Amino acid sequence: MAAATMTSNSPGPHTPVMPREILEVMAPRDGAVYIDGTFGAGGYAKALLEAAQCTVWGIDRDPEAVRHGASLGRRFPGRMMVLSGCYGNMIELLSAVGVAGVDGVAFDLGLSSMQVDDAGRGFSFRADGPLDMRMGGGGMTAADVVNHLPERELADLIYRYGEDRASRRIARAIVEARGKAAITRTGQLADLVRGASRRRKDRIDPATRTFQALRIYVNDELGELDRGLNAAEVLLAPGGRLAVVSFHSLEDRKVKDFLRRRGGVQAKPSRHMPEADATRSRPSFRLLGRGVTRPSAAEVAANPRARSARLRAAERTAAPAWSSPRRTGDTRRRS
Repeated sequence: MAAATMTSNSPGPHTPVMPREILEVMAPRDGAVYIDGTFGAGGYAKALLEAAQCTVWGIDRDPEAVRHGASLGRRFPGRMMVLSGCYGNMIELLSAVGVAGVDGVAFDLGLSSMQVDDAGRGFSFRADGPLDMRMGGGGMTAADVVNHLPERELADLIYRYGEDRASRRIARAIVEARGKAAITRTGQLADLVRGASRRRKDRIDPATRTFQALRIYVNDELGELDRGLNAAEVLLAPGGRLAVVSFHSLEDRKVKDFLRRRGGVQAKPSRHMPEADATRSRPSFRLLGRGVTRPSAAEVAANPRARSARLRAAERTAAPAWSSPRRTGDTRRRS
């Protein structure tokens, strides 16, 4: 979850983003079953469990989050369980434990503070550490990407996932540096990016966008979001609620487009275009609220990491799900 305030070595205090708004959307009730699909430090799960005699299944690929979930499970025996895996695979994960449908799904996208605050995880450009960035334990690291990806592909992913106009200069600087010595530390990479970037008027560290791009690429976060949204559509019972908190425009755009399409409110591109497939004419979601909800000024003052958060929510209708999550592949292959 994206606003925990704990290190990976200690449960510590935890500040979930927009907990009041999440509870309003989810409307927890006794006997219902909910999914905290990006469990992290369990902020949403704990709020749901305290609000009603419900059951919550947490899902997280981070082993540290799963270990923390076990301790929370002891506080709510029989009502709080955490599954190890990606939320995009939650249909299979829940099927394995006998759960075929749920009453609510919450996603809190992006990094948790327990990940970014641990220099050994390699997510932060503010503290030197190994250039890793994996949320789980397997697959390629960020060091693998910066040391082996061709310059053009590296520039493309920095532009696509980091929306950085200096992507070509940054990629060129990385390739030149790795020709002399492998880039294995976050400090090395951050210094390279800063040297290749112009000073920003908004005072945001120039390394921010490149680190974001590499993290998204390494963990296939946008592909995971596609799979997770589709899986939620399949799992939610009629009347069930979906709440998604995102922290940058790439995520929010995907959530917005998904919910608008499924809610039947997207505009037809042109009168010359054919009508939508009749099998997809029945909305599978009803949008809740007026688009996006942002945290209050008071919350941002108390928790600055909430400042870029955006909440979108919808209620499942009785219409069939439009698609299977298995149809969405790894977005990294199309970088």
